[in-house]
Amino acid sequence: MENNRKKFIRVFSILFLFASFIIPNSKFIILVKAEDYSSPSFTIRAPVISEGGSFSTSTSFQAQGSLGQLTTGANSGLSFQQLAGFLYWWWPSVATSIPSTPSAPAVQVSSGGGGGGIVSVVTTGTNFSGRAYPLNKVTILKDGQIAATTIAGPDSNFNVSLTGLSGGNYNFSVYGEDNQGRHSSFFTFPLLITQGATVTVSGIFISPIIGVDKLEVKKGDDIAIFGQTAANANLTIQVNSDEPFFAKTKSDKSGVYFYNFDTSVLALGQHLAKAKSAYEEAVSPYGSAAGFRVGTKNVLASAPAVCAVKADLNNDCRVNLVDFSILAYWYKRQLTPEVRIKVDLNKDGKIDIRDFSIMAYFWTG
Repeated sequence: MENNRKKFIRVFSILFLFASFIIPNSKFIILVKAEDYSSPSFTIRAPVISEGGSFSTSTSFQAQGSLGQLTTGANSGLSFQQLAGFLYWWWPSVATSIPSTPSAPAVQVSSGGGGGGIVSVVTTGTNFSGRAYPLNKVTILKDGQIAATTIAGPDSNFNVSLTGLSGGNYNFSVYGEDNQGRHSSFFTFPLLITQGATVTVSGIFISPIIGVDKLEVKKGDDIAIFGQTAANANLTIQVNSDEPFFAKTKSDKSGVYFYNFDTSVLALGQHLAKAKSAYEEAVSPYGSAAGFRVGTKNVLASAPAVCAVKADLNNDCRVNLVDFSILAYWYKRQLTPEVRIKVDLNKDGKIDIRDFSIMAYFWTG
């Protein structure tokens, strides 16, 4: 009986091995002797070998055939540790890389030293793009200080980047200069930047600069309204009286525009003119206003008359939360010479409650 059992096992084993070689994709259990498996970084003791999966694929690789090992032990990483009865280690026996179209990298990658590997160098920063005055300067302020400048192209487009920033909250402002060196109103916005991320701010449209040719104009005469904006833009000019009046014009390829406004519709007294630009689907905010008076005589302006309010820190003819945020940033900070001139409202060399009191007096909302 014992001899018959041994003979049966021997015959079954021979038939089993024979079938595993001649029958494709056959699924049999192969009894093998367990041996240790090792690499420079780990050792698997007494593994159980398993084979299967003739072909697998994804968008980035193809694997033909796979080989796995089951073993007892512990697995650990930077963020976890696993104690398990069996761990499954796998690798493809044949791998073919599938080319794909690369996308723009968000990080810079360089090779590490020592034992080898990849070290990722993350970039924290911002990208700004939009439209300004053709071939004129664009300035980026970070928390009230100049962080970068660039020159807009002939098509009015500009693009500038800031790198090497730390994660956190920032107040950014963007303004342009026209061909006479006059500043536009500020385009101001807060940003929260995450460490290792690059924030892109697009669609910035610098508002037009505006001027008038008269400080006082005789009622019924024309007043020339002119300035600079993006190239080939459509402008809307608004003149405030008892009710607002609107006029339309267009800038040339250098961004310069000009419009003669008939003052016969205006009441006697002080008035403000302001403008906004549009190009395709993009529209700028209204820019700083130019002030003039309708009276009984004409008084020419030697330079464009732009309104000036003492506490108007961003030159938009209003005193509101934007100006308050600029003043608050410099509270109890060391002032630069430029800040002393513009932001230090009582000229005592520091920003304190007295400056906020002055701003409150001029507040327009």
